[in-house]
Amino acid sequence: MYHVLCVCFVGEPGIDGGGPSQEFFTILRRELCAPEAQIFRHFEESHLIWFSSQVPAQEDIHFLIGNIFGMALYNRKIAAFPFPLALFKKMADIPLTLEDLKELSPIEGRGLQAVLDEQYDDNMESLMLDFTVMQDEGGSKVSVELKENGADIPVTKHNRREYVDAYVSYIFNDSVEEQFKDFMRGFSRGCPTENWNIFLPAELRVVLLGHTKYNWEQLEKNARYHGYEKSDETIKNFWAVFHDLPGEKKTNFLAFLTGTNCIPSEGMERFVFTIKEAGKENPDQWYPEACTCFRILCLPRYSNQDVLRERFLFALEHYEKFGLS
Repeated sequence: MYHVLCVCFVGEPGIDGGGPSQEFFTILRRELCAPEAQIFRHFEESHLIWFSSQVPAQEDIHFLIGNIFGMALYNRKIAAFPFPLALFKKMADIPLTLEDLKELSPIEGRGLQAVLDEQYDDNMESLMLDFTVMQDEGGSKVSVELKENGADIPVTKHNRREYVDAYVSYIFNDSVEEQFKDFMRGFSRGCPTENWNIFLPAELRVVLLGHTKYNWEQLEKNARYHGYEKSDETIKNFWAVFHDLPGEKKTNFLAFLTGTNCIPSEGMERFVFTIKEAGKENPDQWYPEACTCFRILCLPRYSNQDVLRERFLFALEHYEKFGLS
C-alpha cells in the first residue's frame, strides 16, 4: 500500500493539507536545478535543462530526481524542473527529432537546420563537418564519433540527414543513456502506477511542471473574499499595490500563497483563492499570512495603502517564513 506524502518543516506548526508538500517540491527544484549544484546541463538561450553526461550514473542523483518526479505526480504536486518536451516524449518512447533540439538548444538546432537547408555542394564542403560532436569532458572539449570511423566521414548533401539524426540522438539518447535509465527507475518508484501513460507528452509536461503564462487581471477576477467586500478600501489598496508590482514579485505572491510560482494544469481561469480578513487588533503591526493548503491570504485591515505595501512586500521577500499549513 502506498500513502500520500505528508511534510512537516521543523519549527512550523500544523498538518500538511497540501501546502507544505508543494513547498517541499519547490525547494527541491530550486536546490537541484541551481547551476552550482552541477547536476544538469543548463541552456542559456532556452532557460531549459537536460541530463549531464558529466554526472556519473552511479551517483544515484538521477534516480533521486526521477523519484521526486514520480512522487510529485502521485501526490498531484508541481515539480517545476525546466525540462523540455523531449523528456516527456522519451518517457513515452516517442522518437525525438531536430524540432526537440531546437527547443532545448536553439543555436544548435538552427545550425543543424542550416545544414539540411544548404543547396550548394561547395558551401557544404566549406563547413568541414564530419560525423563527430564536441563533448565537454573534465573541463575540456573532446571529439566523440557519431558512428564508427565518424571522424573520417565528411558530411555531404547525401548523408546530412543521417548526420543530423545521429547528432540529435547523441544529445538526447546516447550520451545520457544510463542517466535516463536511472531517472525512469526512480520515477517508477515514486509513482507506483502506470496510469500516467494516459497523458500525451505535452499533457504530462503541464501536469508536472504547471503553467508559467500568467493573467493577473484574471487572478483578481477569481478572488473570493471572507470578512471583506470587494469594495472595501483594504481590498482596493491590495489590488492597487499588487498590480503595481514587477513580474517577479507577482510570481513570488503565488509561491507565498500556494507553495509554487507555477499555475496548476487547469490554468489561471480556474485558479481561485480567498482573501480573508485577519481579525487582528492593531492590524498595522501584523504581516499578511498564507494558508497554502487552501489558497487563503490572511490580510490585516491596514489603515492605509503605504502600510499595506510595506507589510506585503516584506512578506513576499520572506515568504517561506509566512506560510501556514
